[in-house]
Amino acid sequence: MYQLFIGNKNYSSWSLRPWLLLRQLQIPFEEQLVPFEAGGNWDRFRRFSTSGRVPCLVDRDVRVWDSLAIIEYLAETHGRVWPASAASRAWARSVTAEMHSGFAALRAECPMNCGVQLEMRHVSPALACDLARIDEIWGEGLDRFGGPFLAGREFTAVDAFFAPVAVRAAGYRLPLDSAALVYAEHLLALPAMKDWVAEALREPWRDEGEERQMLASAFVIEDRRAPLT
Repeated sequence: MYQLFIGNKNYSSWSLRPWLLLRQLQIPFEEQLVPFEAGGNWDRFRRFSTSGRVPCLVDRDVRVWDSLAIIEYLAETHGRVWPASAASRAWARSVTAEMHSGFAALRAECPMNCGVQLEMRHVSPALACDLARIDEIWGEGLDRFGGPFLAGREFTAVDAFFAPVAVRAAGYRLPLDSAALVYAEHLLALPAMKDWVAEALREPWRDEGEERQMLASAFVIEDRRAPLT
């Protein structure tokens, strides 16, 4: 059985992607959650991940680090990871790779936090550009392939890669268009996504760096996380 090493569910958008795909496709795996620690995680994470980062998938003697590499590794033996048709698969792979390598302003100004409702202090020009591209990608996928998921009727890797954006859309009240917000709500309503968020709310940890980055961009309106003890 696969082992998937992940970081804190509240913060780790990279961990969410393969975790959600495995859950949605009902591929059995053992979750190994290793929380972030103050001062860095290199030494502990290097015990299981060559890059010293999460996520990392372990399949017997094979280790796959990096979320996109994990997705492609799973696609070699699980046929539903990518859409069935060549056209939808090409589009899905393209925008998945774009998500993987881009959207720097969205990542920097809206770090993922599953348990907090926020109000943005301002939307920078760079963030506005990223949000406009999200609107464009989501609208194109839904219109072109008919929804309710980005590449058609079935959940695939492209939806897993944009799931952290859905968390951000709700938490930061991002100014996306109505079709994009409906899609984000659809992702957040998935049972696996509800499980991830519920487990994130119960985590007893806070990461000071992640919290500072969040507060640099937004005010906290409501914090639904379990209190620190």
